[in-house]
Amino acid sequence: MNRIVVVTVGKTHSGKTTFANQLESLLKHTIIIDQDNHAQFINTYYKSLRPKEGPNTLKYAVSQTIVDYAVNQTDYHLVLCNSNLTRNGRMDLLDYFRRKGFITILVYFDIPNDVLHLRIKESQRSKDIFRSASTFEDVLVRQQKIEDLAPKISEADHLFVVSRNEEDVPMVIKKITEITKFGF
Repeated sequence: MNRIVVVTVGKTHSGKTTFANQLESLLKHTIIIDQDNHAQFINTYYKSLRPKEGPNTLKYAVSQTIVDYAVNQTDYHLVLCNSNLTRNGRMDLLDYFRRKGFITILVYFDIPNDVLHLRIKESQRSKDIFRSASTFEDVLVRQQKIEDLAPKISEADHLFVVSRNEEDVPMVIKKITEITKFGF
């Protein structure tokens, strides 16, 4: 079986989690690894261990442990449902999976900022994942400052873009399921 890793790239409220859940429901033998779940777990049970400043290294360590376990102890396809907005971080992640023999797939959610602001305004998502931001608007403002977040085709074996067009998601999911069947 050709194992794949799907790495989502996009700002808050761009549809990464919804996409991951749809893909998982249609692609057998797939697991979602979502750092928001890890952040919520840490904030609930280990809040005092969180770093006070800088990157949330505890969250990254929990996520990496789960990824390592899934890679080395299972034969699941993986969907990494994180923002993955920085190119260097993405490249390190993709290199790790290539070394492990995975077919790498990036799905970039290129949703206009006005749509994201509207989605945030209407959102009912829990804020229990936050450490340094207080609202999803704060997260979006911080993410808008990241330059050159759009992935390049050379970063992964496959790159798909989801835009405002709702037809993009079923088409991307169909192409990903074909990759798992045929390995190309």
